[in-house]
Amino acid sequence: MRTRLLSSALILALPGVAVAQEAHTTLSEILVTGQSRGYVAVNSVTATKTDTPLLDVPQSVTVVTRQQLDDQAVRSLGEVLRYVPGVTLGQGEGNRDQITLRGQNTSADFFLDGVRDDTQYYRGLYNLERVEVLKGPYALIFGRGGGGGIVNRVQKTPSAGGAFAGGRASTNSFGAWDLSADVNAPLGDRAALRVNAVYEDLANHRDVYEGERYAVNPYVAMDFGAGWRAGLSYEYVHDDRVTDRGVPSLGGAPITGYRDQFFGVPGVNRTTLEAHILKARIDGALTPDLEFSTTVLFGDYDKVYTNVFANGPATAQTGTVPLSAYTDPTTRQNLLLQSSLVWDLTTGSVGHKILIGLEYGDQDSTNQRRNGVLSNATFNLANPVFPTVSFPALNRDTVSNVKSVSVYVQDQISLGERFDIVAGVRFDRFDIEGVDLQPNPDRPFARVDEKVSPRIGVIFKPQDSLSIYGSFSQSFLPRSGDQFLTLSATQQNLEPERFTNHEVGVKWDVRPNLNLTAALFQLDRTNATTPDPANPTTTINVGETRTQGIELAATGRIRPNWQMAAGYAYQDAALKGNDTVRLAQVPEHHFSLWNRYDVTDRLGFGLGVVHQSSQYAAIRTSAATTRLPAFTRVDAAVFYDLSDTLQLQVNVENLFDRSYFPDAHNNNNISTGAPLNGRVTLSARF
Repeated sequence: MRTRLLSSALILALPGVAVAQEAHTTLSEILVTGQSRGYVAVNSVTATKTDTPLLDVPQSVTVVTRQQLDDQAVRSLGEVLRYVPGVTLGQGEGNRDQITLRGQNTSADFFLDGVRDDTQYYRGLYNLERVEVLKGPYALIFGRGGGGGIVNRVQKTPSAGGAFAGGRASTNSFGAWDLSADVNAPLGDRAALRVNAVYEDLANHRDVYEGERYAVNPYVAMDFGAGWRAGLSYEYVHDDRVTDRGVPSLGGAPITGYRDQFFGVPGVNRTTLEAHILKARIDGALTPDLEFSTTVLFGDYDKVYTNVFANGPATAQTGTVPLSAYTDPTTRQNLLLQSSLVWDLTTGSVGHKILIGLEYGDQDSTNQRRNGVLSNATFNLANPVFPTVSFPALNRDTVSNVKSVSVYVQDQISLGERFDIVAGVRFDRFDIEGVDLQPNPDRPFARVDEKVSPRIGVIFKPQDSLSIYGSFSQSFLPRSGDQFLTLSATQQNLEPERFTNHEVGVKWDVRPNLNLTAALFQLDRTNATTPDPANPTTTINVGETRTQGIELAATGRIRPNWQMAAGYAYQDAALKGNDTVRLAQVPEHHFSLWNRYDVTDRLGFGLGVVHQSSQYAAIRTSAATTRLPAFTRVDAAVFYDLSDTLQLQVNVENLFDRSYFPDAHNNNNISTGAPLNGRVTLSARF
């Protein structure tokens, strides 16, 4: 097992994060993977791993820019994705980011500047320029997983264009508060240092919930001349919070009247994370038409979560609830390398942008689980007394290593002014070896998968600002799943799950700062597995599933003083050939709308709406499946510039104080929505 690459002694003593300032120097433009105009993203390096306008990407992409992140005063990735139709949040057992994209649930399809970021934890926003959500299988670009899509965080980078600094302080109705800072300092004409940092004191509407999170990210970038640039980033993250798995069900619906009631044990339910993430990147021009890029990421993660939770439905409105408990320490060390060449050439009247890539991954994981013994395994709703708990027995103890090697090639072909083709193929070798140390004797497990994943897209542009596309793409997920915990004797002999996406769509840049998109898709998953609703710790094979749907979006400036980000998704997700079996956490309708309207140069208002139709908490295989009711939430904001450098902002969530259940982990771990609450933020920029 590798030792930690960097110690926490490198932590810089800065109290906080982020100013919404975009740097547009030559250095910044090369190191930042994308450009934005307000709420509108212009391009993305992530979607094709080449600098490509989103208009020319033949799949659905949603980008949330830094300005929108700041206007909505979001503090977590989950809050960001709530406003992205087609993405359903999962509870993540109160210890991690977890989402469902086009019917595919995942805790691992997250990326940082296009590099895999698959450890289970809560990701911060303090050092980000934007969040990109790419829909549909993307194995050609990202490799295994990503069956429904991926979420990519784009990091802020240093700028040699000049010094600037910003800071933010905020607090909310529940007593949570945070401080943040963003400082950029040129180091001569060809280098710069940028430091982002944050401290958050956590609180919400739930009883006994608390915690703290702090992180720091120094990043230095250099311009060597002759078209060569390099960057070195180190991030330290500390996260310590209460693990909260929500409320149980009653009669096939979330129990009501217990919005704030905690179903764990105070002082026992806890999750902690220590993470060190080192990322190095170099880009350069080998010739005027041939560019080279390499990124190396080393991540060291040490995480523990301990939880007591509802393990079944309530017997009655004031009856009892069964409880269960376990503790789960995990370590993960990732060494990930990406290298690519991009070659621009012309053959006759045909233009080519050829991408050739190589990726290598070496990931070591350890995981243990100890089931808890409770002094009372039932919780009395009429007389709520928390039990005591101990964790005497080791129930799981695994060590695993994953080595992966991938090569891929993609060609973006321009056939005149009206037709483009994006075509490519990727080869992945995924090799997992591990030992389950808990049985006596030890049980080794291993499997090697070698898969080819194609992608092809055809784009027709009747005019420069309008594209019509069709695409086909595939991805796969090995039987070791998202987190490589173990392989049962049965799973070890099964082929990987396969994802196949067909999509047609339209993208229209009405103006440079306003775009409209529409996509119609069908995603099939073969060899599919899912957590067993009767026993969520095990999986069941369900065969082939199909998700069909449509996604619509409008983003940008309606008028010079009015910005909007709106979207709608319709999804029909079921077992193929059997519509009575419905996939978990896939609402049929999902709508979101966020507006900012500036009345004067100093005063502005924000208004947002999120609507989500009802959804099943777990796969519906019987009438006993819990169904979360539909909800509509309205949010609002006021912005006021106190001076040229100081802004006061007030955000209100759940303006009409609606009761709702936004997400779940299974039939009896259901999150409750927060009541009416406000956040006051004071931001400075210099």
